Amino acid sequence: MAISRRTFTLTASLLAATTLGLGVAHANPVVGEPAPDFTATTATGETVSLSDFAGQTVMLEWTNHGCPYVVRHYGGNMQAQQDAAAEAGVVWIQVISSAPGEQGYVSAEEALALNEERGASNVAHIFMDPEGVIGRAYDARTTPHMYVIDGEGTLRYNGGIDDQPRPRAGDPDPIPYAQLALNAVLAGEEVETPETQPYGCNVKYAG
Repeated sequence: MAISRRTFTLTASLLAATTLGLGVAHANPVVGEPAPDFTATTATGETVSLSDFAGQTVMLEWTNHGCPYVVRHYGGNMQAQQDAAAEAGVVWIQVISSAPGEQGYVSAEEALALNEERGASNVAHIFMDPEGVIGRAYDARTTPHMYVIDGEGTLRYNGGIDDQPRPRAGDPDPIPYAQLALNAVLAGEEVETPETQPYGCNVKYAG
């Protein structure tokens, strides 16, 4: 079954709020229902839609290179998960929703250079979302914020990368919620914990 071709469009209220600078309006994506489709420009200049990945599992990762939580996970954890996902045929997509002038905003060239510097070689695409359209469609709140979408276009996971915002020496190993969700989807199983609380820096939306 092909991924849903439903294209996300701004509602009148969201458009008004964005245009008038009245704050950030968010959608309410539901686990178990079609993930919001979108079309956006990647850091390499391609125009790509989520629906282009019909039949493939997709991991969405909201990122902000200036966020300390992102920096911590890019100490090796995030790259290891990206590498394992690529081996399993997963399409790993980063989304940068930081507005111009805000922490985490980068040009396309800078976004590509950042991944090269930190060895994130298995990111399939970086979506540049400075107006926050994709972020609002997914109600992305933090960096990182992770989503798993199965090959039928169904949102299967929404939440944190794990359960340890501030790990300390002697703490138990983190529960890697996003990785466990991805593994379950790849195995054709139900996700045991499909929604968790994301943690990190607030996404730096415009307005």
